[in-house]
Amino acid sequence: MTTKIAKPPMSRLRKYYPLIILSLCSSLLFYKYILNVSPSIMVPDLMRQFQVTGAQLGSLSATFFYTYTVVQLFSGVLLDKLGARFIAGFSTLIAALGAYLFSQADVLWVATLARCMMGFGVAFATVTYFKLSIAWFRVDQLAFVGGLLATAVMIGAVFGQAPLAWVVQQTSWRFALQCCSILGLVIAILFLILGREKPKSSLNPITERTSATAVKIGWREIKSTLKNKQNWYLTLYSGLVFAPLSAIGGLWGNPFLQETHHLTNTQAAGLTSLLFIGLGLGSPLLGLISDKLGNRLSVMKCGALISLVSLLVAVYFPDLPLWLLGFLLFSLGFSTGAFMLGFTLGTQINPMILAGTTVALINTGDSVLESVTEPLLGKILDLNWSGQLLNGTHHFTAHDYRVAFSPLIIYVLIGLSVLYLMKEPKNFRYS
Repeated sequence: MTTKIAKPPMSRLRKYYPLIILSLCSSLLFYKYILNVSPSIMVPDLMRQFQVTGAQLGSLSATFFYTYTVVQLFSGVLLDKLGARFIAGFSTLIAALGAYLFSQADVLWVATLARCMMGFGVAFATVTYFKLSIAWFRVDQLAFVGGLLATAVMIGAVFGQAPLAWVVQQTSWRFALQCCSILGLVIAILFLILGREKPKSSLNPITERTSATAVKIGWREIKSTLKNKQNWYLTLYSGLVFAPLSAIGGLWGNPFLQETHHLTNTQAAGLTSLLFIGLGLGSPLLGLISDKLGNRLSVMKCGALISLVSLLVAVYFPDLPLWLLGFLLFSLGFSTGAFMLGFTLGTQINPMILAGTTVALINTGDSVLESVTEPLLGKILDLNWSGQLLNGTHHFTAHDYRVAFSPLIIYVLIGLSVLYLMKEPKNFRYS
């Protein structure tokens, strides 16, 4: 009679450790997008508290992206050289501290500093996700795991809309941000305790082939990435097509919907959440479709075209029924999910040891356009403002918002055009 020997707890834990790592990386993105979109449900409160115009509020919100962009320029290189565990963990602590400082701010410069800290703290989230996914998952799992990044984004952005709006409505915007601060502290501690750079026995042959050379990344390798025109096309495309979703979902969408459809803050936040639900579902599904077709660019072009049509109808067709408006916002988010293929394409046309650097470069396009767009729309709103005040804050009409959103149409048109400058590589390493 043989006796079965139970596996020790650590062996079972090791088996599921890739899922633990994926959950930790997803929590960073979840937290990033809560902080990213949170000002959208606090617009009247923030304008009243800090006595700011639309452009000033846009600039306050965009300071998140200013520091995010600067750090993004170096995040890939730092993570490729130094590893993700402590960099991501301690940077999340900084973001949590920024959220708490913002909740206590009484003057504009303190709030600006706090938003800068938030942007700095979450700047490593996307690159950390891709870098650790490559280390912990097999090649045939990477397309699906990469698509799940957008799902984490969706959950964080949705949580930062209606649920957080409800907290603000029931308590105050300061208490809501204090809760966000505590959440960031918990995530940072868990990442520092449980985060690991790579498994003892690599699951991914890519990391096995490159582990010996990954620490030898120098200026020559980085320069080759910067000289590749395809990388810059992807950077421009990614920033242009994602900026409308970020600007509408991150700041100006809620007040636009409240004004044009006479909704409450919580109702508008619920509709805006459909943008991110669409993004979270569209990104992995469009990734799977592109894998089946063996083609990235065609899916990206179709996504940009559908985004353009959805945005035009949602913004410029008045008196839409709410069900149709919700469908269009979902469609805009779903089709924008094709932008995630740009990251996959970038890692496929560059050396795998530079995965972090490549992702950081492409992600910089998103942060640069986000940092410019929110204050730009705010400035256009101010230029068209009639001088009317409502509860002590600037009141913008539906026409004001529609004029202000016109650059977003141009963004998507240019992003779609950029894709036609690219060619589908013949030697894809499809998973």
